[in-house]
Amino acid sequence: MEVLNNIPIKLDLEAVLKRMRLRNRRENIVGNVREMLELARPVAKPKAIYEVAYIENKNGDSLEIGGVKFTSRVLRVNLDKVERVFPFIVTCGRELDEVNIPPDDFIKGYYFDQIKETAVVLARQQVEKYLKKRYALGQLSRMAPGAAMKIDWPITQQMELFSVFGGREKVEELIGVRLTDTFLMVPIKSVSGILFPTEVSFESCQMCPRENCIGRRVEYDPELEKKYQLETTK
Repeated sequence: MEVLNNIPIKLDLEAVLKRMRLRNRRENIVGNVREMLELARPVAKPKAIYEVAYIENKNGDSLEIGGVKFTSRVLRVNLDKVERVFPFIVTCGRELDEVNIPPDDFIKGYYFDQIKETAVVLARQQVEKYLKKRYALGQLSRMAPGAAMKIDWPITQQMELFSVFGGREKVEELIGVRLTDTFLMVPIKSVSGILFPTEVSFESCQMCPRENCIGRRVEYDPELEKKYQLETTK
């Protein structure tokens, strides 16, 4: 297990505006985002924790990762020929989360929220880059409990994921991420999941029919969903 503190990211105006997918970059919007960045940059310290874990006891719709049992048909199929994976948790950091934006200033609050979102995405990308270099990995894909495939791999399995790192209290101690009783992470701009080497890229978005999602990375593929169902019922 390794903790990565203060992950270097380039938190600049263009990165945030790109994340917001603005069609019209009006001067007042850009000015407000720039103002919020001035608050964010001095305190931004994204963090991450990851583990190198091995897979055992693949059985039907379940498998064990680092000695912890996970139940997910899609996860089991994706990891069918994989032996080593990288459970991870990445956060924008409490420092950003604790910046005081007046609660009645909804516009600036929204822009600052987008900055935090940008920070965690950039930090996750840096973690993936770090893992590829350190462990001589090629292409990486990832899955997360509760992301898109809520029935197949429910968010309740965040508890199991956190247990890979020693449990909720240990994760909060190491990187400041608290897992609530409803299995949400605080700071809310935190991401978790399993990174795994793969020859064919996989994104949870491929199995989510939700339209107009700002976080969508690839198109919904209903045929892919059928494929997983068929493979696990043979």
